Amino acid sequence: MNTTQTLEQMRELKLTGMLHSYQSQLELSINHQLEGHELIAHLVHAEKSYQGDARFVALLHAAKLRYQAIPESIDIECNAARNLSKGQWSQLLEGTYVQQGESILITGSTGCGKSYIACALGYQACLLGIKTRYYNMNRLIEAISMAKTEGSYLKFLNNLEKIPLIILDDFGLQSLNKNVKLAILQIMEDRYAKKALIVTSQLPVANWYEYLDEPTLADAIMDRMTAKSHRLELHGESRRKKKQAF
Repeated sequence: MNTTQTLEQMRELKLTGMLHSYQSQLELSINHQLEGHELIAHLVHAEKSYQGDARFVALLHAAKLRYQAIPESIDIECNAARNLSKGQWSQLLEGTYVQQGESILITGSTGCGKSYIACALGYQACLLGIKTRYYNMNRLIEAISMAKTEGSYLKFLNNLEKIPLIILDDFGLQSLNKNVKLAILQIMEDRYAKKALIVTSQLPVANWYEYLDEPTLADAIMDRMTAKSHRLELHGESRRKKKQAF
């Protein structure tokens, strides 16, 4: 079999990383081309890297993050003034909270970087190969209402349950009717101790009970949302005033 046939078979098998790497090898002089086991190892590594990159791109696209925030951009803001330490941030970036089905509750004033941090964690999760989905609370409410109208409510909940990490942004900004509260309770129940959740809010966590405004439902939701959680209570003035991304 000649090299042209080999390249064509790689193309047919959709071994894109291997194909490009082999083409690069063929462009080198004979003395510089890899042979035998070294060539095979090189091509396999190239294919693995390509598939990893392609999966990350697909996960990032499906996540629908509000900001394309990278974790490194948060590092320079990890200090006492922001109430976020480098050690705390590094621990969250390891992603063990996802494996353990824990929540991250991010609170702080308008513009202090809550959504940006949540999206940076979502970005990192995608890098780790973890399926992630971002919802602004307005969009989640719309999705719940539409699913009920179309008769696909159970399917919607089942699809959410399969996602290892969900980000709920701007919790507490708009009033919730009982149907939405019941849906949120079901989402929390489905995820408790199994799947991870990131919630951002301008309201302190202690005020979420009052916001939910129905003692029985509030107790049930908060019990599941806060039982296994990390708290990030961000300090500092609005980053928008400083025209910074974070």
